[in-house]
Amino acid sequence: MTISIITATYNSASTIRDTTDSVIAQDYPNIEHIIVDGASTDNTLQLVKSYGAKIAKVISEADKGIYDAMNKGIKAATGDIIGILNSDDFFTSDDVLSTIAETFKNNRIDALYGDVHFVNPDNLRRSVRYYSSAVFKPSLFRFGFMPAHPSFYMRRSCYEKYGLYSLDYKIASDYDLLIRYLHKEKISYKYLKKDFVTMRTGGVSTVNFNSRVILNREIVKACKKYGIYTNMLMLSLKYLYKILELKR
Repeated sequence: MTISIITATYNSASTIRDTTDSVIAQDYPNIEHIIVDGASTDNTLQLVKSYGAKIAKVISEADKGIYDAMNKGIKAATGDIIGILNSDDFFTSDDVLSTIAETFKNNRIDALYGDVHFVNPDNLRRSVRYYSSAVFKPSLFRFGFMPAHPSFYMRRSCYEKYGLYSLDYKIASDYDLLIRYLHKEKISYKYLKKDFVTMRTGGVSTVNFNSRVILNREIVKACKKYGIYTNMLMLSLKYLYKILELKR
């Protein structure tokens, strides 16, 4: 079983080594790492190319944003299982992919997901929030809850059958995609109680108040698209739960 890891980059020179090194350090042998660079203007591409054959494929060209880049990577992937690892994130431990492979091997499932945690970008040992996907169930989409997207791994055949990331969203295309798979298409999945990915704080969806407003509006749009009723007030309830995550 080959696992394809898609990493979208744009001017990621300061973080891409951590990402790539964590893929190389995995104790699972059958990995296809694909990097899709959006025509970076820093030395991201030079750093990526310095890894040689350790990176299976490198695509570098202008794109329409991160979801377009992810789609390009998925289309180029040949692995049985596909996962996304962002260019400022890295695997929390060296056995993440071997655990994923073993779970797919022993269970008749289409997808799986686990947990992630966030760290201070200036101190990668300082955890500031633990994002557990354990509480998730499809009925919680209306309240803004979804599995941790960087921990989501799915069979390539499902992407081929149910489609890729929609480019109709600036921030919430991952939310749209997970609603489509887990709510509309009802694919089979399993939760793993494991910390998959270490994420630096400051992502596009949480960088400021305006980004949070855009995100919630797009979540309302995605829910409406698939027949799920929600509103901005209902979505605001998720921030109470996030406070609890900060205390862990």
